[in-house]
Amino acid sequence: MANKALATRQKMRIRVEPSQSYGKPRNPVAQAAKQRAAGSHAKSTSAERQAHKRDLAKALKKEN
Repeated sequence: MANKALATRQKMRIRVEPSQSYGKPRNPVAQAAKQRAAGSHAKSTSAERQAHKRDLAKALKKEN
């Protein structure tokens, strides 16, 4: 169903606010380096707990 509020020659356009600019980045080298930056290298406590749980299950399975 056509939108009756628009005149025949008007078309819907997506407006981009100045704060939402999608143009060229300020410094592409810095942006690439920022994306490459590594996170923490230590395992999280939940990852360690899950690893211990898997190890325990393997040990119990090996005994049987």
